[in-house]
Amino acid sequence: MSFKLVLMPPQEAGVERWVEAVRAAVPDIVIATPKTDDAARTDIADADAAYGTVPQDALAATRKLRWIQSAMAGPPRGYYYPELIAHSAVVTNVRGIYNDYIAPHIMAFVLAYARGLHLYIPEQTRAEWNRRPAGSAVQLQGTTALIVGVGGIGGETARLCAAFGIRAIGVDARIEQAPAGIIELHPPEELDRLLPQADWVIVTVPQTPQTEGMFDARRFALMKPTSFFVNIGRGTTVRLDALDQALRDGQIGGAGLDVFEVEPLPPEHPLWTAPNLIITPHVSGLGPDLPDRRLQVLVENCRRFAADEPLLNVVDKANWF
Repeated sequence: MSFKLVLMPPQEAGVERWVEAVRAAVPDIVIATPKTDDAARTDIADADAAYGTVPQDALAATRKLRWIQSAMAGPPRGYYYPELIAHSAVVTNVRGIYNDYIAPHIMAFVLAYARGLHLYIPEQTRAEWNRRPAGSAVQLQGTTALIVGVGGIGGETARLCAAFGIRAIGVDARIEQAPAGIIELHPPEELDRLLPQADWVIVTVPQTPQTEGMFDARRFALMKPTSFFVNIGRGTTVRLDALDQALRDGQIGGAGLDVFEVEPLPPEHPLWTAPNLIITPHVSGLGPDLPDRRLQVLVENCRRFAADEPLLNVVDKANWF
């Protein structure tokens, strides 16, 4: 089946290669690559499919749009607006392409805390030689990781945790069967009961109406004072002021953050000086072949769309994932 696809602006670098790859899989496809928002509104009017972000005014101009491929696994607030949720078009995402990038980033946080690197690295910048007693290191064997969001990233993290002898339990709103490495799987309603058991609280959930602000002062108070908190999902799931206070009050042992409520994190934000904190600037999902992975999902879904086959990674629009 021939159909029209619009690659919405801004487009990936080397868009010509993307066009060639899609046409190789679907020779009869018509592809538009508008460079401006005005041109995109014109091109999408008679399109069957789109890749990227479709703004509200562009969606309103469509006459037969049936499928949108998101370039992200968990788009930020505003991507799923009410008109898109109500629209008949199916939305798919690229979940699964980040697993082997992000899970090692999570483990880098875990290993850094286990071996005290969050303390030694700042001392290195001050030329301080401070050998801490052996008891200050964390024995990973037998500790418990609570993974909040057991999708592909959470599942791969659980597998890596198991290699270090970490017992991984999970909380997830969508899946019903625990992947390898997760020894227990629980619904979100169990989160408060599980938090006091965890030595590592690892958050990989997407931004949804239900997850915004889910980690606040009340939940940090439920955690062990020796526990460590890691967030690589979406910044809006964690109230940064509450985390800052929890670190300063010693309610938790430390935190590793790759995502934030406001990005970039403002230089005047108090979190920059919070104790026992490691910050990375939203880089856990980066890798050398990330654009190619996005392209592979788009190509396969274009092939499926043309063949009237089920699409990969269909999203529940009302819940944003």
